[in-house]
Amino acid sequence: MAPAGSNFPGVKYNEKKIENGKGELMLMKNFPSYINSLSSQDEVKKYLASVSKDTRTKKPQFHATISTRFQDHTKEQLKEIAEDFMKNMGYGEQPFIVVFHNDTENNHVHIVTTRVDKKTGNKIEHDFERLKAQKALSLTMEKLYSENSKSKIEKLLKYNFQTLNQLKLLLQRDGFTMSENNADSNKIDVLKNGVVEKTLQALNFSNAKNANRLNQIKAIMQKYKGQWSNQVFKVVDRRAIEGMLPNEKISDNSNLIPNIEYESELQEKLRKKFGIDIIFHFKDDRSPFGYSLIDHKTGSVYKGSEVLKMNDLFDITDKQIDKRLFERIKDFTFSNTQSKDIIQSHFQKKFGVQSFMIYSNNIRKSKETFMAIKDDLRNKINGKTQSDVILNKVDGVYYFLHQSLHYSGKIEDMISEKEMVDFLQKIEGKNSTNILSDILNSGNSIISEFLKSSGGSSKDPGEDELKRKRKKRR
Repeated sequence: MAPAGSNFPGVKYNEKKIENGKGELMLMKNFPSYINSLSSQDEVKKYLASVSKDTRTKKPQFHATISTRFQDHTKEQLKEIAEDFMKNMGYGEQPFIVVFHNDTENNHVHIVTTRVDKKTGNKIEHDFERLKAQKALSLTMEKLYSENSKSKIEKLLKYNFQTLNQLKLLLQRDGFTMSENNADSNKIDVLKNGVVEKTLQALNFSNAKNANRLNQIKAIMQKYKGQWSNQVFKVVDRRAIEGMLPNEKISDNSNLIPNIEYESELQEKLRKKFGIDIIFHFKDDRSPFGYSLIDHKTGSVYKGSEVLKMNDLFDITDKQIDKRLFERIKDFTFSNTQSKDIIQSHFQKKFGVQSFMIYSNNIRKSKETFMAIKDDLRNKINGKTQSDVILNKVDGVYYFLHQSLHYSGKIEDMISEKEMVDFLQKIEGKNSTNILSDILNSGNSIISEFLKSSGGSSKDPGEDELKRKRKKRR
């Protein structure tokens, strides 16, 4: 983030987040013992100012944020990443704080320190700082999670590809870009986040084709195009533009071209389930005219027409969606059609989201996220403020949608039997006898003998009715 003045406003900003319950202090490092988690923000700011007395540095605050994709990393993992990141940035011995924020859909931490070296009084080297930060984060992720860019590149170079463009596609799918080497036009640089990871000189092209595997791929695609949606739609990503220009400049400049991709559920599932990655080819923002196929199982890149004509596999639509919204929707967990319909209904009203843009997803959330979903749902049904949770009733069954933690499902699956009865009593305006009768008659699996779980010795008025119903069924 941009440098700031000698009063270290980042400390105040993060302290407010903590006070409002939207932040948590995860780490205070390299402060003297009298400056700790119990210290006031003024004490922290004054200490940082005291070690930043280099008068030539008018904006000594260093303020950075590290964000993960939704809840892919926990707050503890982000703390560990932040600590190692600061070491790689040259701030490992500086006094700094790490604060976790839970006020967005993405788990993230803020880091605040001083740019003035507390030992020498000189400003810490800051040339090409953004590039340096990307490199530092890459080193951290490699150390903590074995995300080694160089080994990934070496693995991809062993694939069979027929042209330079096919190699370019292969590298792009793993987040790499190709650029002509500045010193030698016969060499090609492979970059990640602007950092050169490898320089290529001699490339091995291959026209080898595995006929048996191609027939197998064709059979797989024909089989599953009916199971998963084959409708293709445009995904528009404006984040790079938004990062470069203020909003008023973006709206005034119609020449700015966003990044465009084309997607389909069939494409997504083939990649995840079978390692068959499909990349659509198009010009400008026009509809796709063809595709390439990367077979990660055998390490080969093919022209799509070598396997199956595009029109025999996909249905191209004129629908589009913003990529930020699309990534959010793809992260929703749900297990049945009704839950999916609730997601679509919620996003269709405001954004025009179509059913085929919502991919089936029953991947489990982390234990921490799952417990947070349960807690928020309980707060909602108990009448406490919880705007993230939306309740809905479909065919007599109550469902809910958690907007920020990306989950849709039955309420009965998330709370206890007694809590469900209490909720139905409140929302349906019925007594427990009528609720139990409705449940038995409808075949609903919510409750069997919920009263036993209460631990009380007195009988509920509906218990005798429940027993009579069971005898009749026998």
